[in-house]
Amino acid sequence: MKKLWIPIMLLFVLLVSACGSQAADHRGNSGGTGQNTDAASENKGAPDGNNKTGTITYQSENGPIEVPANPQRVIVLSSYAGNVMALNVNLVGVDSWSKMNPRFADQLKDVEEVSDESLEKIIELDPDLIIGLSNINNVNKLQEIAPTVTFTYGKVDYLTQHLEIGKLLNKEKEAQAWIDDFKQRAQQAGEDIKAKIGSDATVSVIENFDKQIYVFGDNWGRGTEILYQEMKLAMPEKVKEMALKDGYYALSLEVLPEYAGDYLIVSKNPDTDNSFMETDTYNKMPAVRNKHVFEANAKEFYFNDPVTLDYQLEFFIDHFLNK
Repeated sequence: MKKLWIPIMLLFVLLVSACGSQAADHRGNSGGTGQNTDAASENKGAPDGNNKTGTITYQSENGPIEVPANPQRVIVLSSYAGNVMALNVNLVGVDSWSKMNPRFADQLKDVEEVSDESLEKIIELDPDLIIGLSNINNVNKLQEIAPTVTFTYGKVDYLTQHLEIGKLLNKEKEAQAWIDDFKQRAQQAGEDIKAKIGSDATVSVIENFDKQIYVFGDNWGRGTEILYQEMKLAMPEKVKEMALKDGYYALSLEVLPEYAGDYLIVSKNPDTDNSFMETDTYNKMPAVRNKHVFEANAKEFYFNDPVTLDYQLEFFIDHFLNK
């Protein structure tokens, strides 16, 4: 099995993951961090807890770090742009995977594309906070430019990850409010969908990337967190066996029918050769014959941030219930 790294997923280890040298950029999921307890979160220079001036101390997975209480110029080097946007915090630089996401296009049109290697450009952008995955390069140099906080993918679940971003940005209440609302909406949608398709109906999520077909578990973006964790829809046994541990599994076209559920979500990249969908093997699968295939633009589906999750939830409600 080839190793996949994303925009999570590039995800989305999402935002994104890919094979070989590209694996570090194809991940749709991102997650993991330390905890920011009330006792450890100090608001320095502010007369009360509601005044977002000065700095706070965030308890990152690498130890306490002093960050702006009200950051104004944030750079995200991997995966978390949607989390920052959802909390209405200004971005001045983001990774290439976020920049190519059609869902983010309007909000990021004036935001610079940067990487962990473009140090001069980052200096010019004058950030007051830098965020990224724990495997980014040049962390020591980035820390000299601005407070830099990294998260390890998978250290915490995807919703706790958003809460941690909220703590880091001094917007914990806003993050928790979105989480509570999202869980309620997703779980209700799950009940409605199971009532329509049957509680035993299985669902698979696949993607073709770099001439390789992947099937996904329950925590690798592409809507998997919603389908399996919140909606509790059934996963084919073969997918459970091979994809749950790592989050994804690479397979050949010949065995794809063994992993295909009654319903098939295809995260389809328009820039990739998707000719496998024209083969007899693919078209003879029950999900295809029964028109139970829902195609999504992979570039919009990689991540598991609030902006993407809200879109994915709308996508599933529309396709399962309204079509």
